Amino acid sequence: MGISTSLGQRNTLSLGFTPMDNIHEEFDRLIAQALSCPDADLLCQMELLKAHLYSHFGAEDNWMRETDFPAQDCHINEHAAVLQSAEDVYHLVSQGNLSIGRSFVTELQSWFPGHADYLDSALAHWMCKHRLGGKPIVLHSREQAITIVD
Repeated sequence: MGISTSLGQRNTLSLGFTPMDNIHEEFDRLIAQALSCPDADLLCQMELLKAHLYSHFGAEDNWMRETDFPAQDCHINEHAAVLQSAEDVYHLVSQGNLSIGRSFVTELQSWFPGHADYLDSALAHWMCKHRLGGKPIVLHSREQAITIVD
């Protein structure tokens, strides 16, 4: 049995697979920055967010392929659709359409919890089972998340 704790983080989407949880924390941070930045910084924030999405989804896609994750096709296809939207929106923002950029970031923020709950949680369990021999049990409190691999 392994135990890890995370102090002082936004733990609402912790899934118990630390590499994925770290990527999700960065996603949350970049979304918050893009939502709160002044208009003059939106294109730069969109570029950072787009680069993160490629890295984020690339890591998850690799984990799925390397371990022959059973539901990889659906998950990878959803990633590809979001990346295509990110490319399209980035292009529009680069042409001055800031409202579509802000709408996209808001939609990403709304989309992500469902994606994490349904697709990423299954992958996190699969990866913990594959790497550690058990599925994660994540206990949340206001101050920390504790992950126990059973």
